[in-house]
This record gives sequence, structure tokens and C-alpha cells, in this order.
Amino acid sequence: MKTHRATRPRLLLAAFAAGSLLLATACGGDEKPAQDEAASAPASSAAAATPTATPTPTPTVKPTGADDPALKPFYGQQIAWAACPPDAKAAEQKIDLSLMKCGKLHVPLDYANPAGEAVDLALVKNPAAKADQKLGSLIVNPGGPGASGVETVKFGDKQFEGTLHNRFDVVGFDPRGTGESSPVLCLDDKQRDALNAEDGPLDQAEAKARSEKHAADFAAACQAKSGKLLPFVGTRNTARDLDVLRAAVGDQKLNYLGVSYGTYLGALYAEEFPKNVGRLILDGAVDPAAQALDTSLNQIIGFEKSFERFAVDCVEKHADECPLGRSSDKAAKKAADFLDGLRDKPLPTKDGRKVGSDLGWTGVTALLYGDEKTMWQYLRLSLLQAMKGGQGDALLAFADSYNGRDEKGHYSPESEALVAIRCADGASPAPSAEQAQQAVQKLQQEAPLLAKGVSVEDFSEGSCTNWPFKTPEKPHTVRAEGAAPILVVGTTGDPATPYAAAESLAQGFASATLLTRVGEGHAAFGSGNGCVDAAYAAYLTEGTLPAAGTKCS
Repeated sequence: MKTHRATRPRLLLAAFAAGSLLLATACGGDEKPAQDEAASAPASSAAAATPTATPTPTPTVKPTGADDPALKPFYGQQIAWAACPPDAKAAEQKIDLSLMKCGKLHVPLDYANPAGEAVDLALVKNPAAKADQKLGSLIVNPGGPGASGVETVKFGDKQFEGTLHNRFDVVGFDPRGTGESSPVLCLDDKQRDALNAEDGPLDQAEAKARSEKHAADFAAACQAKSGKLLPFVGTRNTARDLDVLRAAVGDQKLNYLGVSYGTYLGALYAEEFPKNVGRLILDGAVDPAAQALDTSLNQIIGFEKSFERFAVDCVEKHADECPLGRSSDKAAKKAADFLDGLRDKPLPTKDGRKVGSDLGWTGVTALLYGDEKTMWQYLRLSLLQAMKGGQGDALLAFADSYNGRDEKGHYSPESEALVAIRCADGASPAPSAEQAQQAVQKLQQEAPLLAKGVSVEDFSEGSCTNWPFKTPEKPHTVRAEGAAPILVVGTTGDPATPYAAAESLAQGFASATLLTRVGEGHAAFGSGNGCVDAAYAAYLTEGTLPAAGTKCS
């Protein structure tokens, strides 16, 4: 399973100022698509023009979905499914796309003004393997926000093998502002390289000034290149797109798999269209009621605990390939000290780039998304290469994958879409002095390795303070009264979306069951857990929910 978006507190707290707090999981291939030099779009698309100033968005009016006469042309559209165009990445990986179909979904840029401009969303469909037993479509969102559902279905098809693919057309889409759906564009590849390679200053005043400048420059760049899109890329609009897609594929009810941020999209869908909910699986849950600061702290602590468990596992069970010494109690600190030391002694790599502290920590973070049976082995070997061999190639490869950089140095637009969507979903004010001090104390106590050097200055700004569009969205509990029962899945050792978020999401719904996976890594889908897979299949095909309190080890 491929996942994204978390890092050291210094970077994560800088992301807090930009609004990019949540994590993603993309259940697809190991590479991300190259970012185009310029986004191409039909003349009717919102990306066809670049404004010099953000328009004032039409006041949001709650749509009535298919019952709204102004939306009927969108709900009544027929998707022109056709053979997918040649894909260089698929050819390179020898992936057969011949049975898959690609298409476009036409949706209004602004649902309060359906007669205005429109956006075309990229789609892919992997038709049900047993057409005579097909139950409908299973629409997938892999997280982010900003991850490509098209990539997930194309390159993660093995994760759907068996009951899911047998009984459903598996449909992926790139949400508005992402992938091939009028992506938000801000920085060029060289600018992204420079930012990712920087180890920020240790001096608090310098660090704050740098963070503020980067946030302001980034917001200005997004405004200049994608200003027209920014007010309309929020998750609530994507939930409305999801309902149009449900109708366009011919389903009366939505069957949906949302992972990580995809759980937030699924929750807002259930809130907007409770009567259209079919069978929703929300795996690796985001808590829609949580404040941004709490989400940030919980993520940092989650990764600290995962890092500590990895280090103990390395020493006690894999001593032959573990570079962290013989003491379980000191192993995590030894690794952290090494990674911190890369600020002064960066590692060389074959392509000439250097791996400093932030890139090194990013590579480690990326691997902590996986479980102890798969990605932890890559983490051991990456640290072995770095600590014993003095080479940073493995850590850099995983950091690049995490950052959306391909081997040619091109970046996917995922990171930029993440910020744009999060800022469209909700901005948070700066914590009070008391809240900031409490946050520092909590991190020093519960995440001393990842929070090394954290101070109240790291919490001196709110999120999205420089963003050109201000959203009315606020954290809130989603009840979804009248929706069919929903399946929420949480993993006890999930560092990115800690298990407590799954408990909170499930408790908030009017009707939901929580399934617990006991183990490591972010989300349960694609983990190879037979108990989880069986629960997925029973719920999606029969509507049978697992018994309350069910735990899958």
C-alpha cells in the first residue's frame, strides 16, 4: 500500500500554516504521474483560463442533487467509456490496461451556478470480472487529499482481486483540482526540488520568517496559476461530484471505498446525500469533528510511537540487518540522532543530490506507513545502507516517492492539490498562548524524538493565513441521519490516522459499525489481512456488517 503526507514536526507544523494537515493513502503503484508543464483542458473547463484575481464565489446553496432541474443535464449524462489511451508508465511496468475503460464526467465548477463553467473529471473503470453476477459499481477514493483515483485503479488492480472485482465495476476518479481533472498547479519542479532539499534554520526567528515567506510565496503562486479553481476544490463539492458520478454509472445507491482522507469525503457524502448511501467503507479514518491542532499533534505522536515500535522490532527480531545496536531502549534514539545529524553531514547519492535531515526523515516517514511485514523491512535496509554504507539512495528514493517526484525529476500535482483542498475545507486560527504551550509540552512528553526542538513559535500562525479563498467550513460531527449503516475501519497501530479517529467517526454517525484491525501501518485495505478482506466482501455483496467489537489480527 502506498501512502503519503506526513513528516517531521518542523515540516508538519509548516504545513499546518499552509493548511496541509491530513494524510493520504494511495492504494496504487509505487510511482506517481509526472506533472505536466502546463495543464491542458477543454475550452469549457475551468482550467482554460488563468485569472489575475480570485473571483468572489457564489454563496453556497445546498443542492438538491438529481431533483434540481438545473443539475439534470449533469445527472443525466452518459459517460463515453472507451479504451484507455497508451500509458508509458503502464508499459514500463508491464501492466495490461486493455480491459479497462477510460472516460470523463462533466460537472459544474460551482454547484450554486450550474449554468456557468464546468470541469471534466478523469475516470477509469475496471469492469466486473463476472459480469453476470455484477452488483453495480464500487467507486474508490485513495486519500490525499489529492491522490489519484485513476492511478489507484490502474496500478492497484491486484488489491481488488477476488470478490470486489468479481462483483463490481471498480471505478476510480481524479477529484476536481487533482491528477487529470484540472489540477491545481503552483510551483515548478526546480522550486519543489529546492524546497524539499532544504533543512530549515535552527534559529526560531529565522525559521518563523522562512516559514511565513514560503507560505506566502506558495499561496501567491497557486493564485497566479490556478486562482479560478481555488474556491471550488473543497471536499463538499467533490461529494456532489460523487453523487453525479453515482447517477452517471447507473447506480441508485452509492457503493464506495474511501481510504484516509477518502473517509472524510465519504462522510460528507453521507451528510449531503444520506438517502443515496448504499454500502460505504471508510478505512483509516479522519475525524471530521477534530480541530486542526489536535490532528497535527496526534499525527506526530502516532509516528513517534510507530518509529519506536519499528526500532524495537529491528533490534529484537532482525539483528542481522539492523544498524540500531543491541539495546531496544536506545534504538529509536540512535536512529533519530543519525537522521538529525544529516543536517551537518548529508549523505551522497548516485544522482548527485544530497540527503539531508529533512529528506532523510521524509524517507523514514514514508516507510512507517507500511506494516511490519513489508515496509519495515525496506526501512531497515534503507537505514542499514545509510548508517553503515554511508549512502542515501534508498532513503532518497522513498522520500521522492512520498513527495511525488519521479525518476526524471517531475512532480505530480498531489502536494499542491492537498493544500488547496485542505484550505478550501477549513482554516484554523492560531492557537492561544496557553494552547501553544500545552501543545509543546505534549509533544516533548509523548514525541521527544520527532518533536526535538519544537517551540511555541511553531504554533504562532493559524492554517491557510495567506490563502486567497476563505471557507465557511468548520470541524463538526457528521451524523448522516437516514443513511444506510456504514462500515468504519481502524488500525490500532496506524500512525497517520490514529485509531481514536476511527472510534470518533463511527460514534458520530447515526448508524455505523467499527471494525478493528490489530496491527501496524496506515489503513487496513491492501494489508493482506484475510479477516478484513472477508468483512469487506460480506458487507459490499450482502450488506452484512461484522459483529460489534470485531477485531482482525
